[in-house]
Amino acid sequence: MSDNICYRDAYQRSVSAQVLETDADAVRLDRTVFYPGGGGQPADHGLLVGADGVRWTVTGAAKRGDEIWHTVEGSPPAVGVSVSAELDWDRRHALMRTHSALHVLCGVIWRDHQASVTGGNMEPLSGRMDFEFETMHADLVAEIERRVNEEIGADREIRVSILPRDEAFAIPDLIRTKINLLPEGITKVRTIEIVGLDLQADGGTHVARTSEIGHVRVSGYESKGRINKRIRIEVLD
Repeated sequence: MSDNICYRDAYQRSVSAQVLETDADAVRLDRTVFYPGGGGQPADHGLLVGADGVRWTVTGAAKRGDEIWHTVEGSPPAVGVSVSAELDWDRRHALMRTHSALHVLCGVIWRDHQASVTGGNMEPLSGRMDFEFETMHADLVAEIERRVNEEIGADREIRVSILPRDEAFAIPDLIRTKINLLPEGITKVRTIEIVGLDLQADGGTHVARTSEIGHVRVSGYESKGRINKRIRIEVLD
């Protein structure tokens, strides 16, 4: 299986790699820093740069089974070629801030209202989450926004851990989504902990401390069903 560094170090921006396999418009490498998308977080963009300076633009990445394939513009590099896999760092870092902001939002709502997540999605510096609320109104949303920014300002550490399945599933409320999205048969579970606020199973990339998120503004809210309410956020400096 290819080594994906992003799961243990979200701040590594590039890595030397070798092309193992290609098809018409995609490349599989022996190692990478590209997040392949999932859990509402889009895949990374960036470049593959050959030793001779030739560049291939990476427009996305995706899992095929356990392997990660990088979609490139133009003809892909040949098998055996050495490349530097380089992230579009500004985009990745914006997604890290956004993903962590959504976890703070989820942590605050679970702590204060015990509302499960029913869906979510994000783009760089904007996102939305759906929760099991029967009613939602402007005063409630304003209070949620205030508490989210309090937690961001508390500069809480964000920790990544890999736990054995039995140990992970012994943690109360580890799965915050209404439906358990973890694949059957997995032996290890990756968790993201906002120390003192939130602990969830999660596969995405995050900042190291909440203060790095910046500031969150609730940009809108709406009903998506009788007990399904959506909150939209923007992440600001």
